[in-house]
Amino acid sequence: MKQKAHVLIVDDEPNVRRVLGTLLEQAGWSTTRAESGDQALALVRAQDPDLVISDLKMPGMDGMELLSRIQASFPEIPVILLTAHGTITNAVEAMKRGAHDFITKPFDRDEVVQLVQKALGQAERGRAEFRGPLVAGQRCGIVGNSAAIQELRRLIEKIAPTSATVLIRGETGTGKELIVEALHQLSKRKAMPLVKINCAALPENLVESELFGYEKGAFTGAERAKPGRFELADGGTLFLDEIGELPPPMQVKLLRVLQDGVVDRVGGTEPRQVDVRLISATNRELDQEVANGRFREDLLYRLKVMELVSPPLRERLDDIPDLVECFVERHAERLERPRPAVGPEALRALMTLPWPGNVRELENAVERAVLLADGETLTPVDFGLTDDATQRAPASTLKEASRVAAAETERRMILAALDLTDGNVTHAAERLGLSRRGLQMKMKDLGLR
Repeated sequence: MKQKAHVLIVDDEPNVRRVLGTLLEQAGWSTTRAESGDQALALVRAQDPDLVISDLKMPGMDGMELLSRIQASFPEIPVILLTAHGTITNAVEAMKRGAHDFITKPFDRDEVVQLVQKALGQAERGRAEFRGPLVAGQRCGIVGNSAAIQELRRLIEKIAPTSATVLIRGETGTGKELIVEALHQLSKRKAMPLVKINCAALPENLVESELFGYEKGAFTGAERAKPGRFELADGGTLFLDEIGELPPPMQVKLLRVLQDGVVDRVGGTEPRQVDVRLISATNRELDQEVANGRFREDLLYRLKVMELVSPPLRERLDDIPDLVECFVERHAERLERPRPAVGPEALRALMTLPWPGNVRELENAVERAVLLADGETLTPVDFGLTDDATQRAPASTLKEASRVAAAETERRMILAALDLTDGNVTHAAERLGLSRRGLQMKMKDLGLR
């Protein structure tokens, strides 16, 4: 059984917390409720919710400040704001600052459920990508000094001041969103909005209205006009993640926006002029998608005026010590834990692993180690690595090295899945895409029984 998504509800009115909480729980989600922004921040740190729904107007820390605080420390958690009809303008401004969406009071049950489903879908995919604030003291905010990273930083600094359209390629977890942040922060548009949307997280029938907006009455349930992401990003930058998932009809409409600089709201009659720098990202080979007829060739040419590649971690293993130090500092502060040192044995062990989940997998490993470690120095055991794994003689052949690395990766993934499911083998097997019997056999082979 897949774990229920967890939604944090923040409102100073007890009745709103109760009604909204009951609605979401009836829809199948778990909820926690907070009566203030300060209480909500403490719960975010303690519980790591999948989504936050917050009132915009509250005593003390209001919804806008709470949004800013969550974005600064927990950028992977989407925030939906609750607002009265008279403050919709403020809610739209909040979306420009990074809020996922807003809900007007009194709220409609179906609208709430639909927005929560959409936000949770985007959050699930967002957590698969390495995210984080730009790192102070690092050029472009990107950690590392490997040749690949130095070249990437050089290109970012050269491209950022222009308005050129950029396509970022790279595997999941390599930090494509950090590149987007750097391109925006180093551009002339940095004072304007950076709006992000994951194309893969949107149901096909909602893509057009999300990108281009809609007018009141455009379809059933459209009780108010709403700007799309292009309008929200006007003057700034729009980031379309997983661009390869964009349905063919939307590819045509996107091409028109890039060519003419205008958008048509669903149900609208007046085109709206927009000035947006478009950055897109994909982990697909779009040239192959073009050859297979699933992606428009003319759109691809428009998207990759400039192309950047985010290298996988296995090609920049020398950056692991710097990355680990960065993540230890970040998560010790975030989790309110003492900052541990990182032992040389742990670093050597981490640098021998293949990291199929890339930088995101490494960050998760560091976060877990910081959370669970008992000593003042992190050791291989704190990262779920056995003494046997870290002390064995170096592999003599490439085949042997691959086998050892694969076994260590499987071991860590299984331990993490068992931890997330409180030791339930059936649930852990579902998370790993295995049968219960298959997981039991792997556990036996790896000495985990």
